[in-house]
Amino acid sequence: MNAIEIRNIEKNYQGFKLDNVSFDVPKGSIVGLVGENGAGKSTIINLIMDIIDCDNGTINVLGKSNKDKNFIKTKQDIGIVIDEAYFPEILTIMNVEKILKLTFENFDSNYYFELVDKYKLPKNKILKGFSRGMKMKFGIITALCHKPKLLILDEATSGLDPLVRNELLDTLNEYTRNEENSILMSSHIVSDLEKICDYIVFIHKGKLVLFEEKDEILKKYGILKIVESDLVNIPTNAIICKNKQSFGYQLLILKNEVSGSYKTELATLEDIIILLSMGNM
Repeated sequence: MNAIEIRNIEKNYQGFKLDNVSFDVPKGSIVGLVGENGAGKSTIINLIMDIIDCDNGTINVLGKSNKDKNFIKTKQDIGIVIDEAYFPEILTIMNVEKILKLTFENFDSNYYFELVDKYKLPKNKILKGFSRGMKMKFGIITALCHKPKLLILDEATSGLDPLVRNELLDTLNEYTRNEENSILMSSHIVSDLEKICDYIVFIHKGKLVLFEEKDEILKKYGILKIVESDLVNIPTNAIICKNKQSFGYQLLILKNEVSGSYKTELATLEDIIILLSMGNM
């Protein structure tokens, strides 16, 4: 079973269209959702949670259509983290515990305070006095404390220092040790996605460009730098995209399709995303 199944979704706004996007979040996996600002990542998350309506297509979450009249019950099994913790800033961690206890059927106070202590957050300080890193840690805590089967994270690590990001990534890895748990995680920090994700979804200008296992992406794609006169020697089926440079071309290629006489460089996930964004087919 897939935790999320997205089929042919479309959403039209003035000047932007999310265009026929399909992908899955397999159960037990972490799927990274990447794309430039305005690519459609947050729109996809809002569509999944039924905050906005699709113009076309279907979305199933945890085995149920998100248009089902009982989808509100399914939301009990979803934890969501947006850019910052979204509670009124005059509240404290102690106040929020009382709210969450009334909101989620499976809320676990012991686990809530266990995570608060783990992250060394002050229980009686108002949220307005929290740093950005503290707010994001608290957002993760509030998403996890009701033992959800699915986490949806929208830029949860952006703007954080590397130490705090690593703490959060460790927590997410620990969460998915339970094979019933799944994560959809959008981020501009591609290196974080490379560390943690099983699959990558790349959205560019509202269109799905890539949906593949991360390890397969890193295995099959490479970078080739050549002078312009050598371009004719590279099989066209090997070239995913090309970017004109002062020396000639930088190509994103399928490594197995290129002769050993050309030296292919290893490509990071960030390299691949940048070339797909900038390059021409």
